[in-house]
Amino acid sequence: METAAPRPTTRRTPALSLPNILTYGRIAAVPALVACMFLLQGDVGRWSALAVFTAACITDWLDGYLARIWDQQSALGRMLDPIADKLLVGAALLMLVHDNTIDGWQVWAAVIILSREILVSGLREYLAELNVKVHVSQLAKWKTTMQMVALGVLIGGPAAEKVVSGITALGTGCLWIAAVLTLYTGYDYLKSAVGHAIDS
Repeated sequence: METAAPRPTTRRTPALSLPNILTYGRIAAVPALVACMFLLQGDVGRWSALAVFTAACITDWLDGYLARIWDQQSALGRMLDPIADKLLVGAALLMLVHDNTIDGWQVWAAVIILSREILVSGLREYLAELNVKVHVSQLAKWKTTMQMVALGVLIGGPAAEKVVSGITALGTGCLWIAAVLTLYTGYDYLKSAVGHAIDS
């Protein structure tokens, strides 16, 4: 469960620290991902997009890990990290709907995930004004992991299907699991924000 706590003080960290550079790289990966899926054709486009997406997901884990062990956590990093994540997820979902990898009823899973990302962004902004930080629960971390696995598999799409038959169906299943977890964690986040709104 995501619980609220007072915002911690953060030591000033250079804008060009390695964790922050990795976050910048993840933001730069968004147009690269879109270009691969929109401009490149066939398997080349799919594998290129998957490589970009995978690299971005690795930096998502690595920048936080390095910031902690090197004591380089910063306000800038805290601001940009969730923005980079949401840009990456949003762009991937839009491109997968665009090329019909996600279609039919699957679009609802994409809408749920995208709506939750927008909702959480708004709630974070509101809670920041109250000087409140909402910690990410273990379930929310599992949601993110499932979401990234689903998107990675679906980005591979027809190209990955040639290597592992049925893998697209696996990606679709993971997408729905991520959507269900998204609903639960989004509600948890909303409940916490409403509680602080009532108390303030």
